[in-house]
Amino acid sequence: GGWVLLQNCHLGLDFMEELLDTLLTAEIPNDTFRVWITTEQHLKFPITLLQIAIKFTNEPPQGIRAGLKRTFSGISQDLLNVSNLPMWKPLLYTVAFLHSTVQERRKFGPLGWNIPYEFNSADFTASVQFIQNHLKKIDIKKGISWNTVRYMIGEVQYGGRVTDDYDKRLLNCFARVWFNENMFDSAFCFYTGYKIPVCKTLEQYFDYIQLLPAMDTPEVFGLHPNADITYQKNTSADVLDTITNIQPKESGGGSGETRESVVYRSAEDMLEKLPPDYVKARLVKMGALNSMNIFLRQEIDRMQRVITVVRTSLNDLKLAIEGTIVMSENLRDALDNMYDARIPQVWRRVSWESSTLGFWFTELLERNDQLSNWIFQGRPKVFWITGFFNPQGFLTAMKQEATRAHKDWALDKVAVHNDVLKLTREEITSSPSEGVYIYGLYLEGAGWDKRRSILVESSPKILFVQLPVLHMFAVDST
Repeated sequence: GGWVLLQNCHLGLDFMEELLDTLLTAEIPNDTFRVWITTEQHLKFPITLLQIAIKFTNEPPQGIRAGLKRTFSGISQDLLNVSNLPMWKPLLYTVAFLHSTVQERRKFGPLGWNIPYEFNSADFTASVQFIQNHLKKIDIKKGISWNTVRYMIGEVQYGGRVTDDYDKRLLNCFARVWFNENMFDSAFCFYTGYKIPVCKTLEQYFDYIQLLPAMDTPEVFGLHPNADITYQKNTSADVLDTITNIQPKESGGGSGETRESVVYRSAEDMLEKLPPDYVKARLVKMGALNSMNIFLRQEIDRMQRVITVVRTSLNDLKLAIEGTIVMSENLRDALDNMYDARIPQVWRRVSWESSTLGFWFTELLERNDQLSNWIFQGRPKVFWITGFFNPQGFLTAMKQEATRAHKDWALDKVAVHNDVLKLTREEITSSPSEGVYIYGLYLEGAGWDKRRSILVESSPKILFVQLPVLHMFAVDST
């Protein structure tokens, strides 16, 4: 009648098959026997084992109010009374508020954290233990060493999980603004309406937390109100994607056009518009060893691969729909995705992400136009940098070009700089004397003041702002 706990089972998938056989064949005399399994999501996890299991997940609650409730439900009255110093309870509440904030920011995607970190109750417990120990050792006359507290929270307890420099900077910003002498001021608040309560018992804390708003504005977490639009949009897209994925894939018995005929017509339309294969001989005439031309050849090779894959799969799909060849798994995936206006897996593997099939195919034609014009009409005056497979390689080629033009420059000492111009793509009439002009970059989470050429706060309900043309050039940093 005992319990068995197997942890991190996604690391031992072979044993999961063995475990399944054991559970199905073994005679277990005691009904109270249980096997507990912890695992991360994994595509190859045995489906049969999942089907016979009761599944549950322990997700952080949504919102500051729910997060604080959960955090304080793990705190005892003894912990509240552990110190007689007046700084203890405000510090404890502030760490709990920070804990809810760092978890809640994850739902905003890259606007919240560049990398979604698994902050958990162990981080909170360790931070509380540190503050408890620190208060025991402090000299009352000197007071709290705020630099120590901020360092331990921003760099060690929570910061120890953070690997991105900008995420670390954000976490240290929270620590700097919230953990200082001002937090003991009665006027201090994390955001309007979010104060540090003065309470003596857990019940008083729960009563105060219950009065907090059920829905928080993104500004509570230091984000612009536009962040909520992005979150709601992504949530809606996930729900609609799920609905699309579970809808029946077989053709119905109605009199309307079948899925196959819709996709067949779409495939014919795409094949008509698909650009022809590239002629490599033209590149040799342009100067095969020029650094920009080497980059162009690499881009053309990848674009040619995309065109070939698309043409082959569309032709095969037409034959499969006609019944001439067998409908393979890849063709079935292409049929389902094209009917739902999504990009087939086999295309996405060799190309780029896009929201719909229509946008993806339009981008294919536009990317192809830029490369074709570069070959046949000469180097563009302004480059669409987001239309390249390897934008970093393009900037490296530009650095190599500058290094060759200045004989005394060393490539490893050359740095890329940029100036944001006040011109749009249409207003550019000639190439720069050095470097390149680029366009196609957007800002998310900020606005752009063209007159002063500086970053500004986002305008309400405007999520993306297109930057003007940028002049990218190389400078010798020695």
